[in-house]
Amino acid sequence: MSDATPLSRLLDALGSAVVGQPRVLADLVTAFLARGHVLLEGVPGVAKTLTARSMAGALGLSFSRVQFTPDLMPADILGTNVFQPQSQAFRLMKGPVFTEVLVADEINRTPPKTQAALLEAMEERQVTIDGVTHALPPHFFVVATQNPLELEGTYPLPEAQLDRFLMRVRVGYPDGDSETALLRAFHQREGRPPGVSRVLDAATLTELQDRAARVACDDSILQYVVQLVRDTRAHPRVRLGASPRAAQALLAAAKAAAALRGTDFVTPDDVKAVTPGVLNHRLLLKAEAEVEGVTADDVLKQMLERVRVPR
Repeated sequence: MSDATPLSRLLDALGSAVVGQPRVLADLVTAFLARGHVLLEGVPGVAKTLTARSMAGALGLSFSRVQFTPDLMPADILGTNVFQPQSQAFRLMKGPVFTEVLVADEINRTPPKTQAALLEAMEERQVTIDGVTHALPPHFFVVATQNPLELEGTYPLPEAQLDRFLMRVRVGYPDGDSETALLRAFHQREGRPPGVSRVLDAATLTELQDRAARVACDDSILQYVVQLVRDTRAHPRVRLGASPRAAQALLAAAKAAAALRGTDFVTPDDVKAVTPGVLNHRLLLKAEAEVEGVTADDVLKQMLERVRVPR
C-alpha cells in the first residue's frame, strides 16, 4: 500500500525514542489506525508515559497527561462552568480531556465515578457538561496506564470501562542489548528526555485511518473472527466471553494491522497477531481457573490453536 512509507517513518521515529519495545509501538500504532484506545499495563519505569508522549509528538497532536489519584473528581478531567462576574455569564473552563492524545496515568488509582467520566469521551468522542455536549477532536486517543502488581489503594476497572479499550498492551522489560542501547542514548543526551519530531500531518493521519478502515476482508476472515469470539463463550474456563463489540474490535484491529504491514487485505495471521491484545481484557475467567493459575492469555492461546484457520 502507498501508506507503507509514512507508517514506516512513524515507527522509526517512535523507535528512536522508545528503545526495545517494537511490539508495543506496533500495537499502539495499530490501535490508533483503528481509531481505538489503548491500556498500557506494566511496572513503573518501562516507558509507558514516554511511549504515549512520543506518539503524540510524532503525530503532531496535542498532548495532556492526568495523574489519576483517589481524590480526583470528574470535573478535574472534563472541566466545569465557572461564573464570570464581568460578563455575568458562565464560561466553560475546559479540562485536560479537551486534547488529542490523553494519557490517563495509573487509571486504576481513582474511584469508579471518575473512571466513568471517560466513558462518553472514549466511545463517542464527546463530553457532556451541565447538559451541554462538547465535541472532542477527531483524532482523540486515550492511552491509559496501570501497574498490574500494586493492588493496595486501587480500583480495578469494571468490564464496561475495559471494553472501551480496543487493546490492552503489556509492556515488559527490554532485552539486554536494547537496555544497553537505551542507556547509551541516555548518556549521549546527557540525561535529557528524548524528543520526537512530527513526521505526519493531519491530512495524512486521516487518510491512513480511512485506508485502514477500507482494507479488504474476505468473508472467510469474517467467519474466522466470529468463530474465535464465539469460542471464548464456550470455553470451559471462561465465565463471560467476548461480545459482538469485541468481534468488531478484533476485525478493526486486524485491518489496521494489515495496513501497518503494507497490504490491502486481511490475512488470518493479521487476526492472530492482534487477538491477544484485543481479547485478553474482555474475558472473565471462572474462579477455579484463576485458582489454578490459568490466565486469559492461556485461554486465547488454546483457542487460536483449536479454531480452524481459513485458507
